[in-house]
Amino acid sequence: MVLSLAAGPAVAEEAYPSRVIRLVVPFGAGGITDVVGRLIAQRLGEELKQSVIVDNKAGAGGSIGAVAVTQAAPDGYTLLLGTVGTQIVNQMISPKLPYDPAALVPVSLVSNSPYVMAVAGLPEVRNLSELVDHARRHPDTLNFGSAGYGTSPHLGIELFKLITKARIEHVPFKSGAEAVNAAVSRNVQIVCDAIPVVMPQVKAGHLNALAITTRARMPAAPDLRTSAEQGMPDLQIGSWNAILVPAGTPQARIARLAAALERVLARPDVVARLAELGIEPLPAGVPAYEQHVRRETEKWQVVVKAANIRLE
Repeated sequence: MVLSLAAGPAVAEEAYPSRVIRLVVPFGAGGITDVVGRLIAQRLGEELKQSVIVDNKAGAGGSIGAVAVTQAAPDGYTLLLGTVGTQIVNQMISPKLPYDPAALVPVSLVSNSPYVMAVAGLPEVRNLSELVDHARRHPDTLNFGSAGYGTSPHLGIELFKLITKARIEHVPFKSGAEAVNAAVSRNVQIVCDAIPVVMPQVKAGHLNALAITTRARMPAAPDLRTSAEQGMPDLQIGSWNAILVPAGTPQARIARLAAALERVLARPDVVARLAELGIEPLPAGVPAYEQHVRRETEKWQVVVKAANIRLE
C-alpha cells in the first residue's frame, strides 16, 4: 500500500486587528498631541471595528514614548503618534538618543496645529512688536514655558529669538498644558501652543493672545492676527503629528492602518471637529510624510544650530 502525505490546510494569518490597539502619545494629557491622539484613536477604532486606546508616555521631549514603541512587537498593535521632536529634533540635539527614529516606520501624516503666542502678566504687551520691544528693554527677565526640551514650542521660541534677537529664557515642562498652567500662575510670562491649549485661558482672561503663527488666519480664532500680518512671515510654528509603527510591522497591516486613517481624516465630522480646534489635516501617505520630514529637517537644523540646543 502506498502511503501519501497530504499537506494540511495552510495556517491562515490572524485577522487584523483582532485585539485592542495601543496608540502611544509621547506627551502628557491636555496638550495638543494628546488632544489629537484621543480624537484619532476614537475614530480609528470605529473604522477598524476594534478599540484603540491612548497610552500617555510623557518625558524627555517625546523620547520615552518613542522608545516604548521601538521596543514593542512589530505586529501593528502598538502605534506612535510621532512629532517633530520624536522624528527629527531629538536626534539633532541628543548624541545619546536611546532610540533610532529610523526604527519607526511611517503610516501617514495626521495633522498640523498652528500655534498661538500668548503672554501673562504683561498688560503693556498686546502684539509681537510690543513683546520684542519689552524683551529688548528688559533682557533676560522674561521666561518662556514649553512642552519640553526640543519640542515644537521650544523650537518656536528659539525661532522667534533668532528672528528678533530677543533674549528670553526657556523653562521646559512635560506638556503644553503644564506650560500654560505655569503662565496662568505667573511662573512664566510667555507660552506658544495650539489653539485648544491656549485659547481657553485667553477667553477666561488669564492670558493675552498676541498672534497665530501662520500666514493665514484660522477659523477657530478669526480675530487673531497672524505673525505674517505683524511683519514676521517666517515665524511659522505648529505641532504636526504622524502615525508610526515599529520597523518590521507587516506591510499589509500598515496598509490597513493607512487606509483606515485616510477614511478618518475624510469624515465630515472629523473635518469639522478639527476645524473647531484649529487643526489642519495633512496629506495622507508615505511620500507626503517623507517630503514633509525633509522640509522640516532643513528648517529646524538652522534653528537648532543657531540656538546651540544640545541635550547631553
